[in-house]
Amino acid sequence: MLTFVDILEYVGTFAFAISGIRLACQKDFDIFGAYVVGLATAIGGGTIRDLLLDITPFWMTQSSYLIWSGIALLFVCLFRKYLVRLDITFFIFDTIGLALFTVVGIEKTLSMDFHYPFWVAIIMGTITGAAGGVIRDIFINEIPLIFRKEIYALACIIGGITYYFSLMLFDNLVIVQIISSASIFITRIIAVKYEIGLPHIKGEECD
Repeated sequence: MLTFVDILEYVGTFAFAISGIRLACQKDFDIFGAYVVGLATAIGGGTIRDLLLDITPFWMTQSSYLIWSGIALLFVCLFRKYLVRLDITFFIFDTIGLALFTVVGIEKTLSMDFHYPFWVAIIMGTITGAAGGVIRDIFINEIPLIFRKEIYALACIIGGITYYFSLMLFDNLVIVQIISSASIFITRIIAVKYEIGLPHIKGEECD
Protein backbone atom coordinates (compact mmCIF):
# COMPACT_ATOMS: atom_id res chain seq x y z
CA MET A 1 0.00 0.00 0.00
CA LEU A 2 1.25 3.48 -0.89
CA THR A 3 2.24 5.69 2.01
CA PHE A 4 1.81 9.44 2.01
CA VAL A 5 5.57 9.83 1.50
CA ASP A 6 5.35 7.57 -1.58
CA ILE A 7 2.64 9.82 -2.97
CA LEU A 8 4.80 12.89 -2.30
CA GLU A 9 7.70 11.24 -4.09
CA TYR A 10 5.70 10.27 -7.17
CA VAL A 11 4.04 13.66 -7.47
CA GLY A 12 7.42 15.34 -6.95
CA THR A 13 8.99 13.12 -9.61
CA PHE A 14 6.25 14.01 -12.08
CA ALA A 15 6.49 17.73 -11.32
CA PHE A 16 10.28 17.91 -11.46
CA ALA A 17 10.42 15.86 -14.65
CA ILE A 18 7.97 18.28 -16.29
CA SER A 19 10.10 21.25 -15.24
CA GLY A 20 13.18 19.68 -16.82
CA ILE A 21 11.43 18.53 -19.99
CA ARG A 22 9.78 21.89 -20.44
CA LEU A 23 13.14 23.71 -20.38
CA ALA A 24 14.70 21.09 -22.67
CA CYS A 25 11.92 21.74 -25.19
CA GLN A 26 12.73 25.45 -25.11
CA LYS A 27 16.33 24.55 -25.96
CA ASP A 28 15.09 22.44 -28.91
CA PHE A 29 16.18 19.07 -27.49
CA ASP A 30 14.88 15.94 -29.18
CA ILE A 31 12.51 13.59 -27.35
CA PHE A 32 15.27 11.43 -25.89
CA GLY A 33 17.28 14.44 -24.75
CA ALA A 34 14.20 15.97 -23.15
CA TYR A 35 13.50 12.70 -21.32
CA VAL A 36 17.08 12.52 -20.03
CA VAL A 37 16.90 16.10 -18.73
CA GLY A 38 13.55 15.43 -17.09
CA LEU A 39 14.75 12.20 -15.52
CA ALA A 40 17.96 13.78 -14.25
CA THR A 41 15.91 16.59 -12.70
CA ALA A 42 13.61 14.09 -11.00
CA ILE A 43 16.17 11.63 -9.64
CA GLY A 44 19.36 13.71 -9.41
CA GLY A 45 18.91 15.13 -5.93
CA GLY A 46 17.67 11.86 -4.44
CA THR A 47 20.59 9.98 -6.00
CA ILE A 48 23.14 12.31 -4.40
CA ARG A 49 21.29 12.01 -1.08
CA ASP A 50 21.31 8.21 -1.17
CA LEU A 51 25.01 8.08 -2.07
CA LEU A 52 25.81 10.35 0.87
CA LEU A 53 23.69 8.15 3.14
CA ASP A 54 25.55 5.09 1.78
CA ILE A 55 22.45 3.32 0.43
CA THR A 56 21.43 2.11 -3.03
CA PRO A 57 19.90 4.98 -5.04
CA PHE A 58 16.14 4.71 -4.84
CA TRP A 59 15.44 4.50 -8.57
CA MET A 60 17.71 1.45 -8.97
CA THR A 61 15.32 -0.69 -6.93
CA GLN A 62 12.05 0.63 -8.31
CA SER A 63 11.40 1.45 -11.97
CA SER A 64 8.32 3.57 -11.27
CA TYR A 65 10.41 6.76 -11.16
CA LEU A 66 11.60 6.17 -14.72
CA ILE A 67 8.01 5.46 -15.73
CA TRP A 68 6.68 8.63 -14.10
CA SER A 69 9.34 10.63 -15.93
CA GLY A 70 8.13 9.03 -19.17
CA ILE A 71 4.54 9.96 -18.31
CA ALA A 72 5.75 13.54 -17.72
CA LEU A 73 7.31 13.52 -21.20
CA LEU A 74 4.01 12.36 -22.70
CA PHE A 75 2.17 15.04 -20.71
CA VAL A 76 4.44 17.77 -22.08
CA CYS A 77 4.09 16.43 -25.64
CA LEU A 78 0.30 16.49 -25.37
CA PHE A 79 0.07 19.95 -23.79
CA ARG A 80 3.27 21.52 -25.13
CA LYS A 81 1.46 24.58 -26.52
CA TYR A 82 0.44 25.52 -22.99
CA LEU A 83 3.51 24.34 -21.08
CA VAL A 84 6.49 25.32 -23.20
CA ARG A 85 5.60 28.97 -23.77
CA LEU A 86 4.46 29.95 -20.28
CA ASP A 87 7.13 30.71 -17.67
CA ILE A 88 4.57 30.27 -14.88
CA THR A 89 4.26 26.57 -15.70
CA PHE A 90 7.97 26.02 -15.07
CA PHE A 91 7.77 27.91 -11.80
CA ILE A 92 4.74 25.98 -10.55
CA PHE A 93 6.04 22.50 -11.36
CA ASP A 94 9.57 23.30 -10.18
CA THR A 95 8.28 24.68 -6.88
CA ILE A 96 6.00 21.67 -6.32
CA GLY A 97 8.93 19.32 -6.91
CA LEU A 98 11.18 21.38 -4.65
CA ALA A 99 8.67 21.36 -1.79
CA LEU A 100 7.75 17.68 -1.96
CA PHE A 101 11.26 16.34 -2.51
CA THR A 102 12.65 18.33 0.41
CA VAL A 103 10.17 16.64 2.74
CA VAL A 104 10.94 13.23 1.19
CA GLY A 105 14.67 13.80 1.79
CA ILE A 106 14.08 14.72 5.42
CA GLU A 107 11.83 11.71 5.95
CA LYS A 108 14.28 9.28 4.40
CA THR A 109 17.18 10.58 6.47
CA LEU A 110 15.21 10.35 9.71
CA SER A 111 14.13 6.80 8.87
CA MET A 112 17.72 5.52 8.67
CA ASP A 113 18.91 3.04 11.29
CA PHE A 114 21.79 5.37 12.03
CA HIS A 115 20.15 8.23 13.90
CA TYR A 116 21.41 11.34 12.19
CA PRO A 117 20.95 14.70 13.92
CA PHE A 118 18.16 16.80 12.50
CA TRP A 119 20.49 19.31 10.88
CA VAL A 120 21.76 16.48 8.68
CA ALA A 121 18.15 15.71 7.70
CA ILE A 122 17.67 19.34 6.69
CA ILE A 123 20.81 19.23 4.53
CA MET A 124 19.72 15.95 2.92
CA GLY A 125 16.27 17.41 2.31
CA THR A 126 17.81 20.48 0.68
CA ILE A 127 20.01 18.31 -1.54
CA THR A 128 17.04 16.15 -2.50
CA GLY A 129 15.01 19.20 -3.43
CA ALA A 130 17.60 21.44 -5.05
CA ALA A 131 20.34 19.27 -6.59
CA GLY A 132 18.15 17.90 -9.38
CA GLY A 133 17.52 21.45 -10.55
CA VAL A 134 21.27 22.13 -10.58
CA ILE A 135 21.84 19.08 -12.80
CA ARG A 136 18.96 20.17 -15.06
CA ASP A 137 20.38 23.66 -15.51
CA ILE A 138 23.87 22.32 -16.25
CA PHE A 139 22.42 19.97 -18.89
CA ILE A 140 20.66 22.86 -20.65
CA ASN A 141 23.71 25.14 -20.32
CA GLU A 142 22.21 27.63 -17.87
CA ILE A 143 23.56 29.07 -14.64
CA PRO A 144 21.88 26.91 -11.96
CA LEU A 145 18.83 28.62 -10.47
CA ILE A 146 20.15 27.88 -6.96
CA PHE A 147 23.06 30.28 -7.58
CA ARG A 148 20.99 33.11 -8.99
CA LYS A 149 19.02 35.85 -7.27
CA GLU A 150 15.92 33.81 -6.42
CA ILE A 151 15.54 32.18 -3.01
CA TYR A 152 15.73 28.46 -3.80
CA ALA A 153 17.83 26.32 -1.47
CA LEU A 154 17.01 28.70 1.39
CA ALA A 155 13.34 27.81 0.90
CA CYS A 156 14.28 24.14 1.49
CA ILE A 157 16.10 25.07 4.69
CA ILE A 158 13.08 27.06 5.87
CA GLY A 159 10.93 24.03 5.12
CA GLY A 160 13.28 21.80 7.12
CA ILE A 161 13.18 24.12 10.12
CA THR A 162 9.39 24.27 9.83
CA TYR A 163 9.31 20.46 9.81
CA TYR A 164 11.40 20.35 13.00
CA PHE A 165 9.14 22.71 14.96
CA SER A 166 5.97 21.17 13.55
CA LEU A 167 7.05 17.83 15.00
CA MET A 168 6.92 19.44 18.42
CA LEU A 169 3.40 20.74 17.87
CA PHE A 170 1.61 17.93 16.03
CA ASP A 171 1.43 14.18 16.58
CA ASN A 172 0.17 13.54 13.05
CA LEU A 173 3.13 13.10 10.70
CA VAL A 174 1.04 13.82 7.60
CA ILE A 175 0.14 17.24 9.00
CA VAL A 176 3.82 17.92 9.64
CA GLN A 177 4.68 16.95 6.06
CA ILE A 178 1.94 19.13 4.61
CA ILE A 179 2.94 22.15 6.71
CA SER A 180 6.59 21.75 5.78
CA SER A 181 5.83 21.41 2.06
CA ALA A 182 3.48 24.39 2.19
CA SER A 183 6.12 26.54 3.89
CA ILE A 184 8.56 25.89 1.03
CA PHE A 185 5.94 26.56 -1.62
CA ILE A 186 4.79 29.79 0.03
CA THR A 187 8.38 30.96 0.61
CA ARG A 188 9.16 30.56 -3.09
CA ILE A 189 5.98 32.35 -4.16
CA ILE A 190 6.60 35.29 -1.82
CA ALA A 191 10.28 35.53 -2.80
CA VAL A 192 9.52 35.59 -6.54
CA LYS A 193 6.46 37.84 -6.29
CA TYR A 194 8.26 40.50 -4.22
CA GLU A 195 11.70 39.88 -5.76
CA ILE A 196 13.25 38.92 -2.44
CA GLY A 197 16.73 37.46 -2.68
CA LEU A 198 19.99 37.11 -0.84
CA PRO A 199 22.57 39.91 -1.19
CA HIS A 200 25.33 39.39 -3.73
CA ILE A 201 29.01 39.55 -2.88
CA LYS A 202 30.78 41.76 -5.39
CA GLY A 203 34.42 42.65 -5.81
CA GLU A 204 35.68 46.18 -6.29
CA GLU A 205 35.72 45.68 -10.04
CA CYS A 206 31.99 44.85 -10.08
CA ASP A 207 29.47 47.66 -10.27
